[in-house]
Amino acid sequence: MVVVMEKNASSAEIEQVQERLRQAGFKIHLSQGVERTIIGAIGDRSQVDLGFLEALPGVEKVVPIMKPFKLTSREFKPDDTVVTVGDLKIGDGGIQVIAGPCAVESREKYLEAAMLVKESGATMLRGGAFKPRTSPYSFQGLEEEGLKILAEARELTGLPVVTEVMDQRSVELVARYADVLQIGARNMQNFFLLREVGKIDKPVVLKRGPSATLEEWIMAAEYIVSSGNPRVIMCERGIRTFETYTRNTLDLSAIPALKRLTHLPVIVDPSHGTGKWRLVEPMALAAVAAGCDGLMIEVHQNPAEALSDGPQSLTPENFAHLMNRLNKFLQNGRV
Repeated sequence: MVVVMEKNASSAEIEQVQERLRQAGFKIHLSQGVERTIIGAIGDRSQVDLGFLEALPGVEKVVPIMKPFKLTSREFKPDDTVVTVGDLKIGDGGIQVIAGPCAVESREKYLEAAMLVKESGATMLRGGAFKPRTSPYSFQGLEEEGLKILAEARELTGLPVVTEVMDQRSVELVARYADVLQIGARNMQNFFLLREVGKIDKPVVLKRGPSATLEEWIMAAEYIVSSGNPRVIMCERGIRTFETYTRNTLDLSAIPALKRLTHLPVIVDPSHGTGKWRLVEPMALAAVAAGCDGLMIEVHQNPAEALSDGPQSLTPENFAHLMNRLNKFLQNGRV
């Protein structure tokens, strides 16, 4: 449930409500906005009299949350969460573009790609150091050496780095080098990993599982937030349907749906969402029109020779074309 405090509620009144909830066995999450304070209480509602809570000084109302997700719900936090990454903000109405190769293949190739996407207007870098692949014989990534290259690219470009963490044992290692940790689609319901990144003081991009419902996806975010990390960025990357022409079916309806259900920012990955480079640009623009807070785009100097996801990667020239159309759209409302 959520306890909404009055605008002029004092610190003593807020503390009195929290203490009463703690005595009843509730776990407390305090959200202090510009105008009012909201106290989220997770626990057994039968252990407290809602009427008694509403009678406490400074309490405006008590709102039971009927949805299975609590801390990520709009009821708990009506205002949008804005996730800060360095000087960048995700969820404040702007569009952040995360770009780079699917995998860090070598130092020279990655640093060149990082500079190219920066020149075209990317605001963050992406690249996999650990690569979960369907086949055990496919390229698996450079691991810590790849993380060091990502860190070097950050120093070279000044852009923050996003990269995937594979399991709970490597969370601290990846966090040592990366600015934002990514939970890949395959790990969306790896609950031990979700709890572990919930203990890290860094933003987390949470990709939607290929067969996940919106509720299952939001519940995965709930694991992270309830473990102590509210800086979660939802990433729609396509779901599996009966369609075989595209790699996945990019669910753009998830953007406004999530905006209604949660307060978390939403970005979109049209590269994985389509699997075809020719579809990346139109779907990226459609995602922005649908209200997303950012894009994650795969870019490679020579997609035909990419060690991972070449068919869905844009060339630097195609990425520059996308960014040009995106800027026109943002400025004029049309492309």
